[in-house]
Amino acid sequence: MRPKNTPKTLGPIETNIVARLTYEKKTIVTAENFDRLFNLSPNDRKQVVFRLKKKKILSPIKRGVYAFSPLEAGPEGTGVDELLIPPLFFPKKNYYVGYSTMFNYYGFTEQLFQTVYVLNTSIRMERIICGISYKFIRIPENRMDGSEIIKVKGADVNISSKERTLIDLLYFNKPVGGIISAVEIFTEIVKNKQCDIKKLIEYAARFPNITIRKRIGLIIEKLGISDDMLKTLINSVYKTSVSSLNGTRKGTLNKKWRVIVNDSRK
Repeated sequence: MRPKNTPKTLGPIETNIVARLTYEKKTIVTAENFDRLFNLSPNDRKQVVFRLKKKKILSPIKRGVYAFSPLEAGPEGTGVDELLIPPLFFPKKNYYVGYSTMFNYYGFTEQLFQTVYVLNTSIRMERIICGISYKFIRIPENRMDGSEIIKVKGADVNISSKERTLIDLLYFNKPVGGIISAVEIFTEIVKNKQCDIKKLIEYAARFPNITIRKRIGLIIEKLGISDDMLKTLINSVYKTSVSSLNGTRKGTLNKKWRVIVNDSRK
């Protein structure tokens, strides 16, 4: 929950700054914005920012970056779109918003999740920012495949594509109740042609987790996808060791996918 604004008694400089930021429709303000718009000395800027933070008009996001809540927002302040925060931490664009955040975004589930997951190649941390829980998960470069850019209030935001999110759904399945529920959702989306099958196969063939590749192969093959379309995915598991989908060696060996199958639901 966002902290409530305290009663605000603004000095002349603060009044001018709040009025200008409100006029500019700023929701996120940087130290550079202050320098450019108000021509403050570093010390004056530091003092003004301190006072505006104390009055809950500015909320810290990271060093030198703040969320701005105009006076007319009332005692509850203004919420910041949760997708606008991650780009501020990654000027090199080496991130994407994914996992359960995107499960809801694409309508895979109606459940609302409390944490925003940010997969990236440089930062590992958990933090509450502007009242929102964020988990930054550092992953290898070869798992950054399948993101796309959307516009959020004029800003570019990297998110996992629908096809990549389907793969992540099987890999990170606990938020939807485990692997059986994840497979059901995955199957329904693919069966109803609500994704790009070709992209899904391409991304799956490059996904580092071999068991996930095999699981996807089994699922979409049962939905009638031809071996010709599945060729890259089949080739990606052709020389791998035989594995099991649930940790037991009992079951039927599927030679094409190099996997022991012992429960049709999995």
